[in-house]
Amino acid sequence: MDIAEALSQLADIHNPQPVGWWPLAPGWWVLIVLLAALALYGLWRLMLRMQRARRLKQAEQALNEYHQQLQSAGSDDMQQRLLYVNNVNSVLRRVALAHFPHDQVAGLSGDAWVDFLRRHDSRGLLTPQLATALAQGRFAPRCDVDIDALHEMAAHWIKGMYMARIESSKQPTSTASAHHA
Repeated sequence: MDIAEALSQLADIHNPQPVGWWPLAPGWWVLIVLLAALALYGLWRLMLRMQRARRLKQAEQALNEYHQQLQSAGSDDMQQRLLYVNNVNSVLRRVALAHFPHDQVAGLSGDAWVDFLRRHDSRGLLTPQLATALAQGRFAPRCDVDIDALHEMAAHWIKGMYMARIESSKQPTSTASAHHA
C-alpha cells in the first residue's frame, strides 16, 4: 500500500464540542459558597447593629418619657423626684443587663451598683451627688439631686453602652449579648 492510499482511508478531523458553562467547575462552587457565607455574615452583622440601634432608641425614649413626666408633674414634688430616680435606675439596670452577664449586674445595689456605673461611665458624669441619689434613691425620704444632670448622665451612659457595642460590632471580634433593654 502506498502512502496516498493509506491517507485516503483516514477520517476527517472533527473539532471538539464547545465547552459549556454548566456544570460549573469546583472552583466556581467554592467561590459561590464563600460569597454566600460572606453575604449571610454581613446581613447578620447588619441586623445586630440595627437591633442595637433600636434598643438604644427605646432606652432613650423611656428615659425621656420619665423626664417629661417629672417635668409635667412639677419637679418640686418629692414623690415624683424619687419616682424619677428609681425609673432612671431601672432603665440603667435594663441596659446594663443587656450588655453584661446577668450574674455581674443583677445582684448589684447601693454603692456596688454605683461603682459599676462609674466603671463604665466613659464621660465621668457620675458626680458624688448623683451617685448618692442612685445608690440610696429608692430608700431616701428626700431627693435633692439635680434632675437635669441625672438625666444627662443617664442618657450619656446609655448611649455610651450602645455606641460601644455598635462600634465593636464593626470589628470581627464582637461578643455582644443577645438580651434586650
